[in-house]
Formats: sequence, structure tokens, C-alpha cells
Amino acid sequence: MARRERVVRMSVELPLWRALAAYRVLTTGYAVLLLVFTGDRYERPWVAVGFLAVMAVWTFATLPRVANAAACTKRFLGADLTVALTGILLTPLADVHAQQIDSPTLPSIWTAGSVLAFAIKGGWRWAGFASSLVAVANIIERGEPSRDTIHNVLLVWVASIAIGYVVEVARASERTLARALEIEAATRERERLARDIHDGVLQVLAMVQRRGTEIGGEAAELGRMAGEQEVALRTLVAGGLVPASRVSEDAAQGAVVKLLDEPDEPDEPDEPNEPDEPGGPGEPDEPGGGSAGAGGPVDLRSLLAPRVGSRVTLSEPGAPVLLPAHPARELAAAVGAALDNVRRHAGEGARAWILVEDGPDEVIVTVRDDGPGIPDGRLAQAEGEGRLGVALSIRGRLRDIGGTAELVSVPGQGTEVELTVPRGTRGRAER
Repeated sequence: MARRERVVRMSVELPLWRALAAYRVLTTGYAVLLLVFTGDRYERPWVAVGFLAVMAVWTFATLPRVANAAACTKRFLGADLTVALTGILLTPLADVHAQQIDSPTLPSIWTAGSVLAFAIKGGWRWAGFASSLVAVANIIERGEPSRDTIHNVLLVWVASIAIGYVVEVARASERTLARALEIEAATRERERLARDIHDGVLQVLAMVQRRGTEIGGEAAELGRMAGEQEVALRTLVAGGLVPASRVSEDAAQGAVVKLLDEPDEPDEPDEPNEPDEPGGPGEPDEPGGGSAGAGGPVDLRSLLAPRVGSRVTLSEPGAPVLLPAHPARELAAAVGAALDNVRRHAGEGARAWILVEDGPDEVIVTVRDDGPGIPDGRLAQAEGEGRLGVALSIRGRLRDIGGTAELVSVPGQGTEVELTVPRGTRGRAER
């Protein structure tokens, strides 16, 4: 069954919106406490009380508006900034001597919350616009800007623009990360599909090409078409695309009919015409595949036992080697690919040995043969030609279940493939 990786998106803005909501509540309480402890200096305290009451109601009523970027609309931002500017401009009405003693405004530091909302929502440009309006309101409220006023205005202006810029960078990084995760998930799915294609479809196409050439006639045309499609499919699996020659649909159908009309001949082993590199296709049916559920433990020995023959020897522990079903079957399939490669490249007379080592933290399966070995550079050359047996059928399988595959080959002395699977892993494809 196909397994799809789940791309988890993470939001860097959500903590900022939560911090903004907390900031608005705390600064509302701070402004109210200022009024309680310094209310005797107001010539018109009812103005201060009225405004702070409106500000408190507005703050708590609009908390859902600062929960996320979607809820924080432009209309809300405009209304929120209007409340802050109104509080600044009402300060001289409540405190006639505010301009002389440089006392705090009615909303006090609550005003910075409105500017920060602009910064989180729209970035540094929106933050610069809002902080500039706040600066103008403060200068009007003071009449003649003092050093402290200019200091506070510059502080709010620089801080809001900096936060807006950081938010923009964080958004860009989040998009880049999400895209990278999507690409990784798509790559994993493509590798899985390519492995299945390599282990099945390419073998069939190679067999059709060989049998069509042997039969001759219109079947040879069908074999030629199968060979072209095999080349194109191998190129596609390797990452490129080579267009196959166009053939008429009538010719293809005629070739199929002609092939079906041929007298039956004894079946030959389904093996490709062209050899792959070591570790090629050939994932046999999984023995014991239905003996356990998708997540139940499976004895690896029962999956490897059917692969033993007159020239394949299995050395295993005396006790069951239990692994989760999916990693066990993928490991057995990788062993089957290695044995199939021994048969096709080392020759029918080559011998192979399978050694199973059951450790406390990992299971190691070693496949060794006495064939001629692999020439230097052959694996890289085969992968460049689209023959991805080692890359997909062996290494790809082990990588997807969290394991490793190491291949050691000395020309004239055979090849050894060591497959290692950590215990308890289910692989990235199932996480």
C-alpha cells in the first residue's frame, strides 16, 4: 500500500500574535494602575476615566482579532490605531499641565501594541506608517517636542520597523522550509514509485523485447516498442525524460494480436535481456507476507528461508529474529534483489551465503558471493544509464526504513552487501 509522507507546516507568526494579545492586556492594566495612583494630578479625571474604560472594553472585546493574521483585518488595525491616537490627543484635555511636566499619555505604552499589530500583519512598511502617525500625535500632544518625547518616538519607530522586518524574514523562511519539506516528501514518493517500477515494469518490458525478437514478425515490432519504452522509463526514473519514437496505434494493436495468435511455447524464466548493475531488480513474492498484520512483528528467518537453494546458504540464529512487518519485508526484498543480482551477474554457477546477525539494537544481514566482483566505476556508470538497482532496490529500501546498505566488492574475489536495520524503526515512509 502506498505510503505518503505528511508535510507538517509550522507557523512562526502564532507565538507573535499570542505575545501581542498578552501585551495588550498587560498594558491595559498598567494604564489603569497609573490612573489609580496618579489620578489626583488630572484636572478633568472624568476624561481619563472615560477613555480608559473605552480602551479596556475595546482591548478585551478585540482579543480574537489579534489571534492570527486572518482575523486582524485592515479595518481593525485602522480602528485600533484610531483609539491609540485619540488617547494621546485627549491627554492635554485631562491633564492641563501634561505638556509642562512631560507626564505619560493616557494610553501610555498601550499605544505600542497598535503599532506592533501593524508590524506583524504587514511587515516593516506598515510598522513605519503606524509609528509615524503615533510620532506626529505625540508631537502635537506635547506642543513643543522635548528630548524625552523625541527619544520615545524614535524608540517606538525603530523597534516597530525592526520587528516588522524580522516578521517578513520569518515568513520567507517559513515558506522556504514548507517548500523544502514538500519537495522532500515528493522525492521520497518518487523514489518509492521508481523502485516499484524498477522491480516490476522494467523486467516485463525487457522480457517482451526479448521474446518479441525471438518470435519475429510483427511481434518483433512489439518488442522494439517495449525496448524503446524501457529506455525512456529508465531515463525518467533516473530523473530525465527521453521521448520514445512515435508508432501508430494500429501497428501496436496488430503486433499484440499477432503475438497472441502465436502457438504457445514453454515459458522461460522471466529475466531481463540486459543485466543491471549489482543489486538489480527482482523482488520476489514476499513469503509469509500475510502471516502478520501491517504492524505486527515478523520473524525475518521465515522471509529469508524460501530464498535458500542448492547454491544459496543461509546462516541464522537459533531464536526468532523479530522485526516490524514493513521493515522485515523491505529487508527481505533487498536481500532478494542482491541474490537476483548474483544469479544474473556472477553466473548460474556462483554460490551465495546469507548471514543473519541478531543484535540488541540492530539486525545485520550480509549477502556474500564468490563471483567476479564489480569493476571500479561500474555502479556510477549504471546509475547514470538509469539502472538503479543498488540505488533503489537495495539502498533506497534500507534508507526508507532507517537502515543502511554497504557494498564492498573486490574484482575477482566476489561482492559483499551488508544490510543494517535498527530495531524498532518503521522508516520515514510510515512516520
